[in-house]
Amino acid sequence: MAYYTIDKRLKSDGTAKFRCLVSVKEKGVRIYNESKTFTKYAHAKTWGTKRVFQLEQNGIPNPDDTDILTLGELIFKYLNDQNLGRLAGRTKRYVLNMLLDSDISGLSLNQLSTNHIIDHCRHRNATGASPSTVNHDISYLASVLKSAKPIYGIDYTSSPAYEARPLLLQMGLIGKSKRRTRRPVEDELNKLKVGLQKRSEQRESKIPFVDILDFSILSCMRIGEVCKILWTDVDEESRSVVVRDRKDPRKKSGNHMIVPLLGEAWNILQKQPRTTERIFPYNSRSVTAGFQRVRNALGIKDLRYHDLRREGASRLFEAGFNIEEVAQVTGHRSLSVLWQVYTELYPKSLHEKYNMLVKKNNVTE
Repeated sequence: MAYYTIDKRLKSDGTAKFRCLVSVKEKGVRIYNESKTFTKYAHAKTWGTKRVFQLEQNGIPNPDDTDILTLGELIFKYLNDQNLGRLAGRTKRYVLNMLLDSDISGLSLNQLSTNHIIDHCRHRNATGASPSTVNHDISYLASVLKSAKPIYGIDYTSSPAYEARPLLLQMGLIGKSKRRTRRPVEDELNKLKVGLQKRSEQRESKIPFVDILDFSILSCMRIGEVCKILWTDVDEESRSVVVRDRKDPRKKSGNHMIVPLLGEAWNILQKQPRTTERIFPYNSRSVTAGFQRVRNALGIKDLRYHDLRREGASRLFEAGFNIEEVAQVTGHRSLSVLWQVYTELYPKSLHEKYNMLVKKNNVTE
């Protein structure tokens, strides 16, 4: 069944545009998309009505015809591929779905050029997206275009997203994300724990927010990892747990790691009720949302839940653990991130050590 929808949007200059999205569904599953943008609603409606009639009469166009196949259709193929989009991380799927709903998705592959890519990035920048956020658009778009010929047999080898990258960098429209250095101070953590405890005591809440907060810091786990660990993954003898599918940019699944639970982290785990297969059987988004509400109510600025992971790593360094030992807890495959944390904690440590060695050698001589 073919149908169309029209979406009204405002450009950065305030003028309206109307994007008509034509889709075909089969057994409740969307199998085809194409779109076109107009300056008038009536034109969008006329085109949508005409295309629905044509699709009903002639069927879906040849998927290998790059004069007809749109970028949106290629993205749609990619997202629904069992070995590509289905295995992609949450961020990548979110970005690709956003691109699927953008103006450039309505262009045929043969129409798509570096100019369109740059215009897309200009628009994203005008709506407030940071260069690092727009950079995700370009990286994921390039991976989709790269898949066209080798995976789907589509006669398309251009790479406008890759070709536009040097200019986008020069124009400041894309860039790397700024490295965060935020750590909660002791007073902030104390206030957060008081506020989270009150939230836990509310009748409708069953989440032990304080236990999860402390466990997140002490174990250096991401909140998604905390809420997924199972009682069957606990090793009582070594006081460790198996953290499954740990985040790794080089591998999306199967990154299981044995993580030691040091000190109070083990005690927090042990006191949780064993009523379900998960140790912390809560939705990670609900935990994060509760944290954010309490944080905002307290007026604490620029503190994210993920910053607790950095806090945990910093405490281990301050306790005297070396980088390799901290990596066993945090799960970092590359030690470069931990080096950044370490050098920010001790910016003068190497100079002081060097001066001590020089002084010792002078005394010996």
